[in-house]
Amino acid sequence: MEPEKKAVVVTGFGPFGEHAVNASWVAVQELEKMGLGEGVDLHVYEVPVEYQTVQRLIPALWKKHCPELVVHVGVSGMATTVTLEKCGHNVGYRGLDNCLFCPGSHCCVDGGPECIDSMIDMDTVCERVTASGLDVAVTISKDAGRYLCDFTYYTSLYQSRGRSAFVHVPPLGKPYTAEQLGRALQAIIEEMLDILEQMGEKINGRHEH
Repeated sequence: MEPEKKAVVVTGFGPFGEHAVNASWVAVQELEKMGLGEGVDLHVYEVPVEYQTVQRLIPALWKKHCPELVVHVGVSGMATTVTLEKCGHNVGYRGLDNCLFCPGSHCCVDGGPECIDSMIDMDTVCERVTASGLDVAVTISKDAGRYLCDFTYYTSLYQSRGRSAFVHVPPLGKPYTAEQLGRALQAIIEEMLDILEQMGEKINGRHEH
């Protein structure tokens, strides 16, 4: 029998504001062409820049695929590196989405913790990817920006108890091509899966003794 494939869900965002072409979705489509190897079933989705759609869609993706990992990718006009976000925030959502909507409470989950960290150690991911000689600079951040990126990340972290990740990419050509961004996502997600596997082995190993 073949070993069961791991499901991995990767999302990018649709157009908004000055981003008529959203680099995050372009990068995710590049990743889809490359894949994540034989053992991974990769599912990609384009997420509209709408709070209410995110609140509905993210839990539905977790339910549908029961993924090993969900990685959300967003564009940041200020970024010049590929940035790994450590955590999502619950409060402070005042920016209007593509439907000119923002949550009345300005928060993601009423009564939820202010901040949820990813269970994946982003410093380790960053160090390993950088050491691998990738031609893309990778950095770390603790502030995903209190807009749809942060909102999506928190929603996903809350849903998965930390089994999610968020990666910010710069706009296309500033300085990286779509292909470079796709390759960077591939390298980053492979490291994340590796780390999750090691964590799983540690936990399972404890039960046997």
